[in-house]
Parts: sequence; C-alpha cells; structure tokens
Amino acid sequence: MREEEIEKLRGVVRDCVSKHLYSSAIFFADKVAAITNDPADVYMQAQALFLGRHFRRAFHLLNASKIVFRDLRFRYLAAKCLEELKEWDQCLLMLGDEKFDEHGNVYDAKDNSAMYLDKDGEDREINISSAIFFLRGKAYEALENRAQARQWYKAAIKADPLCYEALECLIENHMLTCEEETSLLSSLQFGAEDGWLSSFYSCLIKKYDKENVVEAKFKELEKESSKSNPSSQSLMCTLKDNTDLLACKAEYYHQCGEYQKCFELTSTLLEKDPFHLKCTLVHLAAAMELGHSNELYLMACNLVKDYPQKALSWFAVGCYYYCIKKYDQSRRYFSKATSLDGTFPPAWIGFGNAYAVREEGDQAMSAYRTAARLFPGLNLDILLFQVPFTNFIHWNGVHADSQLQAC
Repeated sequence: MREEEIEKLRGVVRDCVSKHLYSSAIFFADKVAAITNDPADVYMQAQALFLGRHFRRAFHLLNASKIVFRDLRFRYLAAKCLEELKEWDQCLLMLGDEKFDEHGNVYDAKDNSAMYLDKDGEDREINISSAIFFLRGKAYEALENRAQARQWYKAAIKADPLCYEALECLIENHMLTCEEETSLLSSLQFGAEDGWLSSFYSCLIKKYDKENVVEAKFKELEKESSKSNPSSQSLMCTLKDNTDLLACKAEYYHQCGEYQKCFELTSTLLEKDPFHLKCTLVHLAAAMELGHSNELYLMACNLVKDYPQKALSWFAVGCYYYCIKKYDQSRRYFSKATSLDGTFPPAWIGFGNAYAVREEGDQAMSAYRTAARLFPGLNLDILLFQVPFTNFIHWNGVHADSQLQAC
C-alpha cells in the first residue's frame, strides 16, 4: 500500500475519533498499525482502543510494544488504562519512581523523549510530565495517601500552570491552607500570554483577604482587556461574564454573608447553565441560609434524577430535610453523600450539624474531626456548639473553604 493511501487511512481514523465512531477508529487503526508497524500508528491504535473503553486490550498493546518504557506518552497512556481499571498500585509502577522536595519540585525526573507522536506545531501542549505527576497524585489519592497526592498535585501545577485539574483537586479537596494556596500560586511560572490565567487562578483560591483585596482580584481580569490587543480583547470581554468566574463571585458573596445577592446571582447563572455543578453547590448554600425549602426540594429532585451517583445530589436532599427540620432524615442523606464520596467536605459538615442540632455533641465532633483530618485546608479553628445551621456553618460553597464561625 502506498504511503499516501496509508496517510488517508490515518485521516479516516482521526475523523472517526472526532465523530466518536470508536469501533470504526479501532478497525482502521488496527489495519494501519499492521501495515506500517510504526510506533506512531501503534499509539494511534492504543488511543482508539482507550477511547472505545477497551482498556485491558489497549494496555496489552502498549505493554507489548517495547516502547512503553522508552516514551513517556506510551507509558502515560498505559497508566491511564490502569487508572480506568482501578489498578492503582500497577498504575504507580507504570508511571515510574520520581522524587520531589518539600516544595513540590521534582528533582529525579528522567529525560524520556516523546518522539513518536504527530504534533501540530501551532497547538500548545500541556507538559507530559505535568500530566504524569497529576495521574500519580490521583493514584495516591485513590490509595488514601493524601499527603503524597497533595505533593504530586503541586508538582503537576508547577510543571505546567495549564494543568488546571491539579489546582482544582488541591482547592476542591481542601488540601492546602490559605497561605499555602497563595504561596503555590505565586510560585507558578506563567507564560507572557497567560496573565489572564494568573488572575483567574487568584479568584479561585481561598478568599480570606480584606474585601477590597478580593474585589481587586475580580476587577483585575477586566483590566487585562485594556492591555490586550484587539483580538484577545474580545476574549477578556467574554470572560467578564464567564460562568466559572461569576460562580466565584457568588461564592464570595456567600462568604461575606450577602446571601440574597449570592442567591440571585446563582439563580441567574443556573438559568444559563443548569448543570454547572460548582455553581449548584453555592446555590444550595445560599438557599439554605435563606430558608428556601421549595428551591432546595426542586434542586434535590433534579440532581438525584440527573446525577444519582454524585454526593452533591444526596447532599442536596439532606439540605432540604435539614431546612424543614427533619434532622434524622437529613443525617441519613448527608451520610449517604459521604459514603458516595468521602472527599466531599460539605457532606461531612452537614452530617455533623445534623447531630449537633439534636445536641448529640460526641457524634457531631466525630464528624468534624473526620473533616479536619481529611481536609487540612478546612478552617475548623473556631467551632461553636450552636444549633442553627445558618449560624453554625459558614462554608463558602464550591471549592474555597468550609469555614465554621460565629455569627
């Protein structure tokens, strides 16, 4: 078969992948790899198998290629297969053994090239080492080694600030204190064109600064547009109304005690994007503070219907029952949320509150201690033994901090 015919088949595979026709992609990728035995085509076949959810077969293909330990991308894809198979120890073995210092800087990384992949020179790629560090962090977190997971997430975001998922895990799982988050953000090496991203990240982390400092963070994104060229100016104007950014603002309003303002903003955002789960959590928090039981009921019904396996859905149910003062039922659903996802902080706090409101202090404190152990970034220094939910818990919603404080 001529080279141009083979290249056309490669194009067919890429088109099948873009159209989510994975069985077709697997069929043609297999034929191309058989004809050429080129590592790039073997990788393309493994990618098609992975996307088609044939994880065991994809892993076998990569492991038998004799390239898996010479090319980081082969090794990374093999480890991704093991991740999907929940074989976490094997996943870590596949990723190799690297070490980091106390600041999260990797100093024993091996120089493995990735010479076999087709690359579009105009595309900007995330550092493959960053992706590997992030996957290593996920594996350690699945093995309940949160200290190691935290260090590898930090290493991932430091290796490439574009690896947002690493920062997301650190923030949402409350792995860092406010000071540690600020220090991490200041250590990131952003590109000259990534000023907007640095500003955006600063809006995501904990917001315990003075009000004028936090407001300045949000305004900084708007100021970026005036510094940008006309082509990027439209991008910044769009970001001013971005759902993620506005959800951060809503979260900040909740933290400041401006619950009605928060509720109005999240209501508007959810009309625009009703499945934005981070905004949904802030919306539930505001509805709880305002005692909007009907809204909580509707939200809980929709979440359970659309996301029956997510902790957020059953947390919403627990919030509804708490709001109408059926505390035994609320405790049951908060407990279900923690069983579905033990790393979901609001469920642990709600679980403790459901005990506290019934003056069952030992069980309440047990839940709070669990939260403090699992989430070192939680601000649990000030614990009060007051019953009302709105006074007892002041957690800032999505991923900034579950802060307990007095009112």
